[in-house]
Amino acid sequence: MTDSLGWRRKYAVLIPSTNTSVQPEFDSMRPAGVTNHVSRIKIPNIPLNNNDDFNRLISLIAAAQDDAVDSVMSCEPDHLVLGISAETFWDGLAASRKLKAYLEEKTGLPVAMGSDACSLALDSYGARTIGVVTPYQPVGDENVVRFFEECGYRVKRIKGLRCDSPVSIAHVSEARLEEALLGVNSDGVDALVQVGTNLAMAALAGRVEKKLDKPVLAINTAIYWQALRSAGIQDKISGFGSLLERF
Repeated sequence: MTDSLGWRRKYAVLIPSTNTSVQPEFDSMRPAGVTNHVSRIKIPNIPLNNNDDFNRLISLIAAAQDDAVDSVMSCEPDHLVLGISAETFWDGLAASRKLKAYLEEKTGLPVAMGSDACSLALDSYGARTIGVVTPYQPVGDENVVRFFEECGYRVKRIKGLRCDSPVSIAHVSEARLEEALLGVNSDGVDALVQVGTNLAMAALAGRVEKKLDKPVLAINTAIYWQALRSAGIQDKISGFGSLLERF
């Protein structure tokens, strides 16, 4: 029997327990017949004051991830969607592919995730030189640059906002986010990319894209776009930029 509300797709969505942006942003992009079923990766709201703190955060997410996967699998979802960013970029392209393959084997489901989604989205635009905004400490930025460069992109500029806790990432204002986007933009940049799924950026990215007349990719939009398109759902969704409207 087909799920009465999720008759097109039931998404199992993994989100860190500190994250308050992914769930509302994904729900705002959800077309009819698609349902999102959130499982929280239990982590504490630790201080993020330096690279050691950020490395600890990545370890905490990795350690709690499987329990969250096991919990949500009992609703018999069709697809696994990672509402996580840093872990998917960590240690470069090979590690990202290994994480995806592990989750696909564990669940038997297709997997949509941030690093992969950003690369697919950039390729849709033919973008090769990018500016990047993150909420991370320097070690997080280094891993993001490593991933993109191993994929063949040039990161011309990157701005890490160095948010001081996982929860505080969601407190960054639209004004500060827009300032950061403008700061990594230049004539030689093909597209702007925002990573860090707890930055509330989906709607703002669409507005800044119109102002700059170049692609501005919010990671939550890219992840949900990948999840929809890889499931054969081609609905064009307005309000979040050209990725969901054109591709």
